[in-house]
Amino acid sequence: MVNPVFNELFSILNEYQMQAVVDDSPACLVNAQVGSGKTTVLIAKLFYLSKIMGISFKDIVVLTFTNKAANEIKERIRNFDASIAEEEMSFFGTFHSVALRMLKTILPVDELEYTKDFTVIDPEDEIEMAMQLIMANPLRIKYRNKLQRRLERAEYGQFLYGNMKHPDDIQTLVRWMREGRIKQNKMNFDDLIRNAITLVKRISYRPLWIIVDEFHDSDEMQLELIRTLAGNQTRIFVVGDTNQIIYGWRGSSQNVFASFRDEYGAKELSLPINYRSCKTILEVARCFLTSNADLSGLREQGSKISIRNHYDPFNEAHYLCDRVLEIVSQGNEHKDIAIFYRLHQQSSTLQEVFRKRNIPFEISMRKQLRDIPVLGWFIKLIRFSLNSDDLDSAIDVLTNESYGEHFSPFEARRIIQGDKEEKSDLINKMKGFIEWCKSSESILSAYDYFELDNYLNPTTAAFAEDKQLIMALLSKIDLYIRSRNIEAFEGIKYFIDSSALYGIDILKDDVQIGTDTVKLMTLHASKGLEFKYVFIIGANYGSIPLHSQRADPEEERRLFFVGITRAKDFLEISYYTSPDDPRMFPGPSSYLYMIPEHLVDRDEMNAGTPDLQAFRREVARMRDQPTSKPTDPSAFDGERQVKHPKYGTGIVMSENDDSITVTFEGYGEKEFVKAFSELEDLH
Repeated sequence: MVNPVFNELFSILNEYQMQAVVDDSPACLVNAQVGSGKTTVLIAKLFYLSKIMGISFKDIVVLTFTNKAANEIKERIRNFDASIAEEEMSFFGTFHSVALRMLKTILPVDELEYTKDFTVIDPEDEIEMAMQLIMANPLRIKYRNKLQRRLERAEYGQFLYGNMKHPDDIQTLVRWMREGRIKQNKMNFDDLIRNAITLVKRISYRPLWIIVDEFHDSDEMQLELIRTLAGNQTRIFVVGDTNQIIYGWRGSSQNVFASFRDEYGAKELSLPINYRSCKTILEVARCFLTSNADLSGLREQGSKISIRNHYDPFNEAHYLCDRVLEIVSQGNEHKDIAIFYRLHQQSSTLQEVFRKRNIPFEISMRKQLRDIPVLGWFIKLIRFSLNSDDLDSAIDVLTNESYGEHFSPFEARRIIQGDKEEKSDLINKMKGFIEWCKSSESILSAYDYFELDNYLNPTTAAFAEDKQLIMALLSKIDLYIRSRNIEAFEGIKYFIDSSALYGIDILKDDVQIGTDTVKLMTLHASKGLEFKYVFIIGANYGSIPLHSQRADPEEERRLFFVGITRAKDFLEISYYTSPDDPRMFPGPSSYLYMIPEHLVDRDEMNAGTPDLQAFRREVARMRDQPTSKPTDPSAFDGERQVKHPKYGTGIVMSENDDSITVTFEGYGEKEFVKAFSELEDLH
């Protein structure tokens, strides 16, 4: 009847988990506490539907909120049954990737004036398109440093600055951009969901089951996709935890569970038992619950949590190095240890000191292919090769100052339109790429097909590294194609679109949990992970909770709860007497006073004024020492402000001899080649 392996899977379920697995209500809402085994429940549910109820995976849509979660579900399914092919799980993935797959396969995109070869553009591409339209036309656009948020709001008729005395042309810009994306056969992230909703209504396909992981992160447009996909016979099974709503700025709502329950008359179940954390950590976590949910666990009491005071981040970084060495000497691995902070820039001192002390680490940060100049150029080359309507990409390829043929924008447009007698060899290669793919044995030979040696400036010092980066990318694409056993052309298209959605490391998580390195990440990035040893640093007011007009106090509290509940055995929380971030106030966050004394070991008396002369000597010594090969290619150079003509004022995060990384409000982190950065130092 059922494979013994599946019987083993079902046998480990507790009564609450089993109830969720076998439930066949038209709509079911599962309140899953942290560490309660919800992924195990989802896997068991899918095998129950497939092996016992006889429902094909092709009739099930599984929606997640991260590529990591989707890949984990598919990988665990294949681990239990290797005979299940990738195509059987075509509609298992994030909301955006499932919408993309449907648009590419079963939805009539031609009815919206697209073709199946459309490409996906990320927010950075959108900003570039917007800036080109603004510069090429007499458009009056205010608050350009907030342009991305203004465009997102304006798409839905909302205004970020609704009380402007003289309204600008933002709605005209949005309309032109929408028309431009259709003309160039490109969709942005919102287009994927919005167009899928429109077109699903025009076809007969309706899955028998829709299963949603991390349902609490859903926004209104994602809920509408669920409504549209659901037919009269469709059952909906959603799992989530309102205590982990930490993406309110993306549109998720505290009322999403109540709205779902009322709309569908959903049956409610719960997964109340935590298997992850010791009882002491759970007792601390309860102090930060924003609901009346139960939170119980089966593990032992465990040791008290530690609250530690450090003079400043430099002092703390050396302490953490010592602690890592101590923990590893006790038989643990580096990968058992994680350090969380509120904002990414807090990691700078840690990175510098960890490198100097040779502590292996990884930092969680979503990197786009465009963040590496040569790959940003090469991806645009591939995009036009796949989508000949993508004129913006073609122009960027031909006019790039560092790579390609260095035409002017005027010349590039004439070449692309075929009006110029002098043709571009590179354009001809791009236009012939699809035919080449059909006869090529391996995508690895694309480097030679495009004759890239001629376009990467072989006389420059960067040539060898640029070539190596492109070959590494082609190797990733080749692995992507072979691991999915799909045709080269289709594989390249899906890879390029996935890289726009998920960044450079689409074949793996941002942080490689399996590698033996200490993990450094923001509290947001920690969601869904677990570690034996967790250190939460910078618990000063202004950081935890964040002091900002846009920060929701309840969401900040939930975010701290998420960080606490990543810890399995050991939790330490620290704050600074003298923080180096002007947003932080000296001394402990009010959160630390919410934790009962009987749960805490405090070490807060040893962080008075340090020997500043000793610190100065140590800083000088470290700067004089050669740095070992870095885990991350950038190097810390202190905090300072710079100005960019496009992105405005930003804060320098790191730099080395060739590049500089800057954080801009409204745009996030940008990496520039120093020689072409156009940055003005405001010091």
